[in-house]
Amino acid sequence: MEQAVRLDQLSRRFGRFTAVDRMSFGVRQGEVVGFLGPNGAGKSTTMRMLAGFLTPTSGHAWIMGHDIEAQPLEARRAIGYLPEGAPLYGDMTPLALLRFVAAMRGMSSAQTRENIATAIERTDLAEVAYKPIETLSKGFKRRVGLAAAILHDPPVLILDEPTDGLDPNQKHEVRALIADMAADKAIIVSTHILEEVTAVCTRAIVIARGKLIADATPAQFQAFSEWHDAVALRLLPQQIETAIEALSDIPSIYEVKRMNHAADGHDLLVVPIQGERIASTVADRLLEAGVEIQDFRVETGRLDDVFRKLTTTQH
Repeated sequence: MEQAVRLDQLSRRFGRFTAVDRMSFGVRQGEVVGFLGPNGAGKSTTMRMLAGFLTPTSGHAWIMGHDIEAQPLEARRAIGYLPEGAPLYGDMTPLALLRFVAAMRGMSSAQTRENIATAIERTDLAEVAYKPIETLSKGFKRRVGLAAAILHDPPVLILDEPTDGLDPNQKHEVRALIADMAADKAIIVSTHILEEVTAVCTRAIVIARGKLIADATPAQFQAFSEWHDAVALRLLPQQIETAIEALSDIPSIYEVKRMNHAADGHDLLVVPIQGERIASTVADRLLEAGVEIQDFRVETGRLDDVFRKLTTTQH
């Protein structure tokens, strides 16, 4: 399948500062790609170039086969873009803003009515459709921006922090909307909320200092974590030392860590040698030692652990 979004050595410099450094990757329709990186990594700069708001210093990018510099109008027509902060006209109502966006995109009257109704329903804006945007909460403003981005049903969505400012229920609704739209769209989601990667993304790209440093599925990222296949244990306080001693000579165990029970809910984390499966061995050894297990959980891996390692060890 042809890539809906493609970057080839895309770079952007501001004077002597390189914000994006030879970025190359592709996104196919049906993919939701999480775009991750610390503040200042180059995420927003990359998205602004793809959306046509910044001109690349060098390199190329294509949206649905259209070069973003040689064919800017064709490329922009294929994009729905939700920028960070979603600047909006505060004196307009959401309905008026969507009508304005529809007019700018050249929609017919019938198409305008149908698309606005769909966008309002999908983003749950009916109750505030006639209120001035400046009076709305941050969460509702974010949803107005999202409604404007999806109004023309574009094949490519570029969403910069789409759940910023939303409460947990609203975040769930937006993630469900992204998942629902994913089948026939290529979606890039910039986020600092790592749980969104496992919630909605089929791939994740991590960048730091303007460079792409990792590109993998959420499961592959979790497998990079030292927590992957580790065993978290909650035990009786008087048996913790016995458990540590019982596990101390197992070759497949890399480390037995004491945890903060109050913060983590567990007393010990048993970390395996990479690639080893230790759950049954740990359970058998503790039972042999007479240790009563209050809780036993095999970890899938923690994205925050992987993210921190990737973004702090690259130079």
